[in-house]
Amino acid sequence: MTTDSTERIDAPAAQAEAQRAFNMSIIVSGIRCTLAYVVLPFITPLIGLAPGVGPAIGIPIASVAIVANVVSIRRFWRAEHPWRKPITVLHIAVIAFMVVLIVLDTRSLLT
Repeated sequence: MTTDSTERIDAPAAQAEAQRAFNMSIIVSGIRCTLAYVVLPFITPLIGLAPGVGPAIGIPIASVAIVANVVSIRRFWRAEHPWRKPITVLHIAVIAFMVVLIVLDTRSLLT
């Protein structure tokens, strides 16, 4: 079955796929936050890694998290999932947080 972006997709499989995309995007965002606030500030100094590795790792992970969130938003809307509006609000908040982290990491690398 092929669909274009204007055709409604209301199959349970499409909604399940949207929920899997949501789960993955939240997991990636959570990994980024765990690395930024637990692993990099506390654990990497204990094992002797340089303190400047955080931003270099954080920027790519945050970028992947943003892409995963956008993919999830698209899947929720294409599936016309009943929770698409609240999920979109949540994703936008996570994306905004990731953008702030990218800006802070970029500033840290440039100074």
